[in-house]
Amino acid sequence: MTDADFLPVDPAKAKIGQLLFYDKILSGNRNISCGTCHHHDLAGGDGLSLGIGEGGTGLGKNRIAQSDHDRIRKRIPRNASSLWNLGARDISVLFHDGRLSASNLYDSGFNSPAEEWLPKGLNSILAAQALFPLTARFEMAGDPEENEVSGAVNDRIDNAWPIITKRVRTLPEYGALFVAAFEGIKRPEDVTIVDIGNALAAFIASEWRNHDSPFDRYLAGDRSALDAKARRGMGLFYGAANCAACHSGPLMSDQSFHALALPAFGPGKTRRFDPHPRDVGRMGKSDLLEDAYRFRTPMLRNVALTAPYGHNGAYPTLEGIVRHHLNPLKALETWRTDMAHLPKAAWLEQVDFIVQQDTREMARQRRAIDVTPIELPDEDIAALVAFLESLTGDSAQRRPLGRPRTVPSGLPVD
Repeated sequence: MTDADFLPVDPAKAKIGQLLFYDKILSGNRNISCGTCHHHDLAGGDGLSLGIGEGGTGLGKNRIAQSDHDRIRKRIPRNASSLWNLGARDISVLFHDGRLSASNLYDSGFNSPAEEWLPKGLNSILAAQALFPLTARFEMAGDPEENEVSGAVNDRIDNAWPIITKRVRTLPEYGALFVAAFEGIKRPEDVTIVDIGNALAAFIASEWRNHDSPFDRYLAGDRSALDAKARRGMGLFYGAANCAACHSGPLMSDQSFHALALPAFGPGKTRRFDPHPRDVGRMGKSDLLEDAYRFRTPMLRNVALTAPYGHNGAYPTLEGIVRHHLNPLKALETWRTDMAHLPKAAWLEQVDFIVQQDTREMARQRRAIDVTPIELPDEDIAALVAFLESLTGDSAQRRPLGRPRTVPSGLPVD
């Protein structure tokens, strides 16, 4: 990859996006920001299998549910997605289940959970994606009875965005920044949720753009960039291990969906008619039976920094997720519940693994596997891990803007 593979970014808009990304004013109860679950100190993630969104306190592995009188009702059902290289031009689908995609179905240019209510003018799929955590009850919006944002979402998703926008544009610092950075904004009253989404996307796209790994240098012609072990792993990745069947192309993802029967736990991304916690993956969006339990192929640059792995963070190590890819059913036999990093919450722990008691559901998941088992010796698996570690950028830990010390709302910055 080169910088030409990415959408252009206006630095002034990215600066606004940086402030918004860490400003809790975007959340219903003003108590959580995008950066809470996608923090700089944690390579744009939270280090948890399933995080605690709205209602929690603390960061990363130290994040906990609040006191019993104000306790969260469920964990976030899926692992916090990596932010690396989401500003690439060729990205056409986002979220683990692909519920946001580029499409001419609606005037906005995207097929999304907001359907025809997603506004026009969002300049990238990343800008569209940035708007949805704001309206998600357990991520940033809160319960409907708690605040006007979540109450509005309970009526219709787009009713919340003007409320959030007014919070932002009426702060003098934000108003002035938007007027200075956006050509079409002449006064703070002109700011819309589209501008907020575009600013957030500018920040994410520029902040987590990274393609200066040893592997990238190797592709550019520096044959000494990879040591012998990593080169051997690369040969396996693109050869006998068949990893590149899905992790293909410059993005190291086919942007498609595959079933791997990862260990099941957590509340699941349930639909209204799901009787028990479960996650049917892509089928939850498409309603096609053939999509059951399939999830989007993640991109792999800086993957060594973004543990735990899988759509639900089932594996804490690269070796674990590699072994699962090679032989899912065999890996399931040795997986332990303590491999999932779930912040303590006694009232949730009673149901964290209840889905595994549903024998029919477990059988369905085990039948829906899209990979052919491959047996590799331990030394080959170690070589694959070495190759994945070579995808870490030399400058990955040095981001251009970083975390702001303060934000215009004056709310605390995580």
